[in-house]
Amino acid sequence: MTGLLLFIVGVLGWHIGVYGLFNKSKIEGWKAFVPFYNTYQMVEVTGIKKYWFWLQLIPIVGQFITIWITIIYVMHFKKVSLLDHTLLVFLPFLYLPYIGFAANTKWYGDDALTHYHKSGAREWIDAGVFAIVAATIIRTFVFEAYVIPSESMEKTLLVNDFLFVNKMSYGARMPQTPVSFPFVHNTMPFSTTAPSYTTWVQVPYTRLPAFTDVKRNDVVVFNFPTGDTIINLPEYGSKRPYYDELRYSFKGNREMLQSEFPIHVHPMDKTDNYIKRCVGVGGDVLQIKNGVLFVNNAPAYVPPASQTEYIVVTNKTPFDPDNLKETFNIDVQDTKGQLDALSDSTFKFNVTPEEAAVLKTLPNVKSVTPYIENYAGITFPNDEVNYPWTIDNFGPLEIPKKGKPIVLSATNIAIYQRLIENYEHNTFEIRNDQFIINGKPATTYTPKYNYYWMMGDNRHRSQDSRFWGFVPETHIVGKASLIWLSWENGPRWKRLFNFIQ
Repeated sequence: MTGLLLFIVGVLGWHIGVYGLFNKSKIEGWKAFVPFYNTYQMVEVTGIKKYWFWLQLIPIVGQFITIWITIIYVMHFKKVSLLDHTLLVFLPFLYLPYIGFAANTKWYGDDALTHYHKSGAREWIDAGVFAIVAATIIRTFVFEAYVIPSESMEKTLLVNDFLFVNKMSYGARMPQTPVSFPFVHNTMPFSTTAPSYTTWVQVPYTRLPAFTDVKRNDVVVFNFPTGDTIINLPEYGSKRPYYDELRYSFKGNREMLQSEFPIHVHPMDKTDNYIKRCVGVGGDVLQIKNGVLFVNNAPAYVPPASQTEYIVVTNKTPFDPDNLKETFNIDVQDTKGQLDALSDSTFKFNVTPEEAAVLKTLPNVKSVTPYIENYAGITFPNDEVNYPWTIDNFGPLEIPKKGKPIVLSATNIAIYQRLIENYEHNTFEIRNDQFIINGKPATTYTPKYNYYWMMGDNRHRSQDSRFWGFVPETHIVGKASLIWLSWENGPRWKRLFNFIQ
């Protein structure tokens, strides 16, 4: 509500100020209140090339062109200082009415600029502002750099792979939280907890036209769906999600958790960015059987560089450290969790299918079998009575699809309640064993968005949809497309400029 009020005040202030200025520049005042016609009048009276008027119609970029046209118009009143232009950019709803109705504001026309020359410092400032604006537009709507922070996608993507994320593939998303510090995501530079944004202005979810929909097996960057509420400490955040701590450590006692820890609520577009592989789209039926993923009853695509854990039984002859390093990139001095000794003859390896096949050929290896995790109670939808699933035996589960009704029941409501309340912003309650949605009894619910199922390629080292469920289309950031740099004690030259498969 506050955001809407600020928006209304801003729009009215701008138009009222332009009304005052039009009257001073011999333009009929009523024209100030006609969208686009008002800037057309500015273009005509200042002699700006007409094509600039039409360029205003380009989404997003056009808003900055409108600001530039307004600046040129105001300069013809001899408002040419850096302070004038700063106030016009950041406080137009106050600045324009102020000069529009000030008695000393006078229209000079082209004479205002006859003797006007920018200082060297002003040239640098204008160039810097242009660079920031251009880079912000590119980062918001075209592509953004992203660095892999964890091992969840190994070995498809490695820690400290630097990527370009294509935001146009699925349609660039309009910023929901537009007032923020430039070039950072949700925390200030050199801080892990201080927000980099203000929620004074909030914009409804809007996405520009897309080149393609999210497809099965795409590698996708998205906002962490259950990262809306976090424990705002460096060791928590998305590493130890708020909802997990609430569920397991505090047994659902929200008041106790919030009295013990600092809590922060992120807007949807400011939750942490995650990167996973989309293994299922709306309407797909997904199931994991003994670690093997099935989609619509068919074995799913297995990325060649994906990793999972295998139990390797040996004849007690030690592995050759040099062979481990050269063949499997495992350093016996620092295995990074890739190799765990369970006994003097049994080991757990976290390797790719190709590397597992090589392990079988080693002379000291007797058997190699996939490791299956059987621990229940930690997976989505956190209803062990009805869904005693594990990360390796999960489902079947149908992924919600836009426009396809869901039949609600006491058994499955744990799967869909967050979708109904948090992602699609409905009121929901259970009253006398009835589901009440937006104040009305309901036995079905029809999603208004498409949903996706995201999993890491490093199957036993990934916090993904198996733990927190569906990813709504509103949270999709873009498609991971290119590795432009990779670094581990120096460049990983072979990974540079590789396209992501």
